[in-house]
Amino acid sequence: MPVAESTRETIMYHARYFLLCTLLTAPTLTSGEELPVTHSPQEWISIFNGKDLSGWTVKITGHPLGENFADTFRVEDGVLRVSYDDYQQFDNQYGHLYTDIPYAKYRLRMEYRFTGKMMPDAPKYVNLNSGVMIHSQSPQSLELDQHFPVSLEFQFLADEGNGRRATGNVCTPGTNLEIDGKLITQHIVKSSAPTFPAEEWVAIEIEVQGNEYVIHRVNGQEVLRYEHPQIDPEGRVESTDKLLQAGTSTQLSFGFIALQAEGQPVWFRNIELKPLE
Repeated sequence: MPVAESTRETIMYHARYFLLCTLLTAPTLTSGEELPVTHSPQEWISIFNGKDLSGWTVKITGHPLGENFADTFRVEDGVLRVSYDDYQQFDNQYGHLYTDIPYAKYRLRMEYRFTGKMMPDAPKYVNLNSGVMIHSQSPQSLELDQHFPVSLEFQFLADEGNGRRATGNVCTPGTNLEIDGKLITQHIVKSSAPTFPAEEWVAIEIEVQGNEYVIHRVNGQEVLRYEHPQIDPEGRVESTDKLLQAGTSTQLSFGFIALQAEGQPVWFRNIELKPLE
């Protein structure tokens, strides 16, 4: 397929999907009502072009929306890199790179690799730690000094030399989830994935079925499954209360995707998405 035609098809898909996700928030919808599907199943679509940050929006704690402070997120040799070369100190400047549109039902896959050392003044837990957020609030709705979006995180971890440290956990900033019908309110639910060396490229995939269920896969193997992602009504994360007061549903069925920068250099590549019915 010619490049121009492929690009046009991708743009049209994103436009239709954005319309669908916008309609999902319309006040005329009643509980349990379903919208007709407005797109056909697609093949894998690259949502990172390997050249620049087109299609993505940066938000870093303490900085205005869209300001890529100190060139934190950069593209080199077709790889999206989180770098702290131009930082004098971390100073709780947590960053996230958000897709420009939300998604509801899809499979997302990519590869990640840790490099270098964490910022010396960052919390110890960020060592060889990063991740990708799903069902995230929009970057426009974040407070200026908010550290993390209300979302669910597919956590990336690597070996620190202190025993098992599985990748593929789920972290829940401002959210809860269910497993086998039981409400889970703890912040981290561990996966069954192995522990990987820091410099190794690891392939991950996350299958998101709206509010029904989410599956984490590492190198092709399922390592975690949970259901009914939802906003934590206790409001344990910044902006949770404001989202609920604004009428956001507690049951999360769609949201933005965001790559994390929390003080540890990390690389991402081959970021692809496949929409599902």
